[in-house]
Amino acid sequence: MQELRVEELARRTDTSVDTIRFYQKRGLLPSPRREGRVAWYSVEHLEQLQRIRDLQARGFSLAVIRRLLAGELDAADEPLAAAVVDAADGELLTLDELAGRAGVPTALLDAILREGLLVPRSRDGEVRFAASDVSLVSAGLRLLEVGLPLPELLALARQHHAATRAIAEDAVTLFDEHVREPLRTTDLSAEARAQRLVEAFRTLLPTVTALVEHHFRAVLLEVAQEHLEAVGEQAELEAARAEPNWGSVTTDTGP
Repeated sequence: MQELRVEELARRTDTSVDTIRFYQKRGLLPSPRREGRVAWYSVEHLEQLQRIRDLQARGFSLAVIRRLLAGELDAADEPLAAAVVDAADGELLTLDELAGRAGVPTALLDAILREGLLVPRSRDGEVRFAASDVSLVSAGLRLLEVGLPLPELLALARQHHAATRAIAEDAVTLFDEHVREPLRTTDLSAEARAQRLVEAFRTLLPTVTALVEHHFRAVLLEVAQEHLEAVGEQAELEAARAEPNWGSVTTDTGP
């Protein structure tokens, strides 16, 4: 195949010229050969660009794609990365679509996004949100409706996000140190290592999620009970004890 100018490369790969140049700046594509002011692209550029487009269509982030292309992640890591994407996949919405389904102004969601309280996903280089985020936004609205002020609620959400991210980073580090790295040093084939990694990840995700959710709920109920016992009136205590969730807390209330 003869060398191509950037416009022809863009046409053959259904990619814009600006996107090709963006990929070059991010280190995803090597620099073209130049003759004066004209840039020439080879078959290797075409194949690599098609590979980038394929990986993006599968939901991989540009950072992961760059490491796969550079060989920093091996053949066993690609199925693991795909499993991570699949676990977070499903219907994806734009910010306007999310606002419409949740029944809130887009400007409010944009402010929440800037606070880091909505976790977006990248699909084909664009920001998207999980359909499950509709329930998250609706739950936040219910908290506002019962009287929690928005600034304090956002501050609490930021604390929760920071703590949750720290726990998630520790969980991923444990997985990397005690599952992924030991498997990389075995004599297993790349396919076998990939299968082991994916199986371990699919065990880790629901297990850690359930543990964190259960522990937070139990601690929240315990703190709520302790607070009511310290400052609540008798009528409040009796109403709380009538709730089914109250019995799941085992703090000793004394005689």
